[in-house]
Amino acid sequence: MTLTSTTGAAVASRPGTDRRYVGRRRRAAPSSLQQWWVLSLRLIKPIFRNGEIVSAILSPIVFTIGFYLPLKFVMNFQGVDYAQFLMPIIALQALSFTALSAAMKAAMDRVDGMSDRLKTMPIRAGTPLASRMSANLFRLFVSLCVALVCGHVIGFRFHLGWLNSIGFCLFALLVGFALTMGGDAIGTLSKTPAATTQALTLPQLILGMLSTGFVPITGFPEWIRPFVRNQPISVIATAMRDMASDGVDWPTLWPALAWAFGALSVFAPISIWANGRRG
Repeated sequence: MTLTSTTGAAVASRPGTDRRYVGRRRRAAPSSLQQWWVLSLRLIKPIFRNGEIVSAILSPIVFTIGFYLPLKFVMNFQGVDYAQFLMPIIALQALSFTALSAAMKAAMDRVDGMSDRLKTMPIRAGTPLASRMSANLFRLFVSLCVALVCGHVIGFRFHLGWLNSIGFCLFALLVGFALTMGGDAIGTLSKTPAATTQALTLPQLILGMLSTGFVPITGFPEWIRPFVRNQPISVIATAMRDMASDGVDWPTLWPALAWAFGALSVFAPISIWANGRRG
C-alpha cells in the first residue's frame, strides 16, 4: 500500500472527518442564505451604534436647509414652486452621500484585512458583496424616507397618485443602488479610505452644481446649457420631477433609465471582479 493511499484511508477513517469538507473542496456548513444574513447583520447593527444612522438622517435635513432656504425666495419670485422643483436633487444628494459611506465601508474592510479573511473562510464568493449591498440598501431606504419627510415639510407633494409615487421611490432606489455599487467597487480597489472619499466627492460636487437640480436651465449661460441639460444628474432629476408633478413621458424617462441601468451595468461587473480577485 502506498503512502498516499495510506494517508487517504487514515483521513477517511478518522471520526468526524469527511473528504467533502477538507481543503479546497470543503463545503460551507451554514447555507449561503445564513451566511448572507449573518454578514448583513454584521454591517447593519453597527449603523445604530457608531452614529451612521444619525448621518443618514441628518444629511437630507442639512441638504434641505442648505439649498431650500437661500434660494426659495428667488425662485418663488420667478414663479417656480421651489419645494416641488428641489425635492429630486435633495433625494439624489442623500443617496450619493450613502454611496460615499459604501465606498468607505468597502475600503475599511480591505484595509483592516476583513476582505482577505473572508476569502480564506468557507464562504460563497459573492456572499460578502451581497451582504454589503444589503446594508447599503438599508441605508438608501433610510435616507430616502428622511428626504421625503423633509420634502413634505417644505411643501413637496406627489400629485399623480400611488403608482407614480412608488415609481419615484423605486427609481430613486435604483439610482442609489447603482451609485453604491460604484462606491463599493472604488472602495474595494482603493488602498486608502481617504483617497476613496476624495475620488467620489469631486465628481459629485461638480455634476450636482452644474445640473438642473437646483436651478432651471435658464439660469445657466448659453454655452454650457447643452452639457447641463444632458448630464446624468439633470436627466434623472427631470424624470423624477415629472413623476411627482406633471407626469413623465417616454422621451423623458428612457434617458434616465439608460443612465441608471448603464451605470449599474458598468459598476456591477467591476465590483464583482474587484471582490473576487486576490491580493
